[in-house]
Amino acid sequence: MQPNPPNVSPTSPIEVFSLQPGMADSSRRLLPWLIAVAFFMESLDTTILNTGVPTIAAALHVAPLSMKSVLASYTLSLAVFIPISGWMADRFGTRRVFASAIGIFTLGSFLCGISSNIHALVACRILQGCGGAMMVPVGRLTMVRTFAKSELVRAMSFVAIPGLIGPMLGPIAGGLIVAYLHWRFIFFVNIPIGLAGLYLVYRHLPDYREERANPLDVAGLILFGSGVALLSYVLEVFGEHTLSGSEILGLLAVSIVLLASYGFHATRTAYPMLQLALFRIRTFRAAVAGSFLTRLGIGGIPFLFPLLYQVGLGFTPIQSGLMMMPQAIAAMSLKLTMPRILARFGYRTVLVSNTLLIGLQILLFATIGKSTPVWLVVGEVFCYGFFTSLQYTSMNTLVYADVTEEQASSASSIASTAQQMSISFGVASASLVTAFFLPDRYRSDPLQFIHGIHRAFFVLGGMTILSTIVFRALKRGDGNEVSQEAELRVG
Repeated sequence: MQPNPPNVSPTSPIEVFSLQPGMADSSRRLLPWLIAVAFFMESLDTTILNTGVPTIAAALHVAPLSMKSVLASYTLSLAVFIPISGWMADRFGTRRVFASAIGIFTLGSFLCGISSNIHALVACRILQGCGGAMMVPVGRLTMVRTFAKSELVRAMSFVAIPGLIGPMLGPIAGGLIVAYLHWRFIFFVNIPIGLAGLYLVYRHLPDYREERANPLDVAGLILFGSGVALLSYVLEVFGEHTLSGSEILGLLAVSIVLLASYGFHATRTAYPMLQLALFRIRTFRAAVAGSFLTRLGIGGIPFLFPLLYQVGLGFTPIQSGLMMMPQAIAAMSLKLTMPRILARFGYRTVLVSNTLLIGLQILLFATIGKSTPVWLVVGEVFCYGFFTSLQYTSMNTLVYADVTEEQASSASSIASTAQQMSISFGVASASLVTAFFLPDRYRSDPLQFIHGIHRAFFVLGGMTILSTIVFRALKRGDGNEVSQEAELRVG
């Protein structure tokens, strides 16, 4: 990897970037916004689609809960292909991989927009995921290799702010599109953003690469990818009538064997796709495992809320989009205060207490009904947005607290893979629990639908509360190198 020049004390958030020698000052200033393009595209794509789920389901003649496959297939694709993102960046360079990722994501968006049935839409979402699998991890890796650890919380928080515009604009944009245009434009909006991103990548992205990259772990990719894909498929069809109970149990056993085989393989090969030895580091283990379990609970919330608003409460797509915005506004407006919170209370206290608060907040969502005042729902969603944003910042930065620069690529791949797996499984779990409490998933009346979603909130909230057990393994001083220095720089 090409060496970074010494870090200089910044005078503004974007001045902390120390780029390769010879790069223009304009590149230095535009780099944070360039990486934010990837965050923006992905966050906009997910949130804008959530609002359009009921409309797209009606257009494709499927039940709303069946749309979980469209959402989960994308995040599953991310989970399968993210593990090789670090290797590809080391082998081919961050600039080439990042540009290819944006190109594939943009092409997948176009193909999703012209899909005529749910099967084609799922296939194109998988292609989108192949591109998305490289975008955010490689962008995050560029950040890690550019910033000192003491600057990481501040850098991640700053770059995430433009990316949070996506969740803020996505719900209302999705509502406007399905109300006044056509649902296909939900995917077409990515095309101009992707083309602009390609132009900026070739002009301003630094090209980090290893002079001698390790060989690709092909056997590991096959074992892990097929195991995760099969496990996700089992969650998708569980509760359906397409497979018998014995067939589902058989597929579940095969997926577990494949994943266990990868675990055995990873300890026997010199250059595993995912370096499981990193789990010996306490902070890394707690951050990844805790993040996985927490996101299992909260990963399905963005899928359930539009269904609750539109199918259960009878809101229009535009009203549903407006009701989703407080969460993103809270996350964006309070992002820069989070380094101070982490520095004041420490990672262990923040993660244990904040995870508990998120779980209780999800349980509180089960009280939302037709008679609930709108202002109360807005207040609950705003608080939830702050707590989840603090959770994401804490978990994402704790991952790198005790890893070396040489381990950063593998750490980023493992953390991103676990994150996407948990979101995919979270969507599937939320849909499964909701469908379990519905007498007829295709013809349930609004009250029955609200009842099913309320039961899903109870289950997801309980899962989130249980994940506090993982964070209790942290010690009081864990992550101080990251949080204390970040607070000093913000102050």
